[in-house]
Amino acid sequence: MKKALEFLQSHKDVAFATCGDGRPKIRVFQIMKMEGTTLFFATSPVKEVYRQLQKNPYIEILAQDAAVSVRCVGKADFDVDDERKRWIYDHNDVLSRLYTSYDKMVYFKMSIEQMDYYDLAPTPPILNHYDLLHHTAGSGYVGERYSR
Repeated sequence: MKKALEFLQSHKDVAFATCGDGRPKIRVFQIMKMEGTTLFFATSPVKEVYRQLQKNPYIEILAQDAAVSVRCVGKADFDVDDERKRWIYDHNDVLSRLYTSYDKMVYFKMSIEQMDYYDLAPTPPILNHYDLLHHTAGSGYVGERYSR
């Protein structure tokens, strides 16, 4: 699991999937802060993604680089303390260019519930699956079912 978390730490831009009106919606998001297996994000309260997360808080993200990808599943939680909100705003150049103050945004966190680490470079390719809710891990190869 350490390898997957390190990959996320160094690959902040992720494909971010939600569901709205029964249909999937994907966009690029940036992980603003990472604390262990908790990822923090920010968005505008007028964006569609915010409305979608209010109705259905389940999220999937995918980070990818060359032959390695990490997929995470979790749930948006908008209970983020003011200190973390300020830190996120102060440590991200893009936010200060788009918003005049940290309190013009909404912040949320996602505790990783499940995580898959794929490395397609070796033969056979590797898949590691982590279920953080049930504290289980399994591994296998792409094309095979992994064991739990």
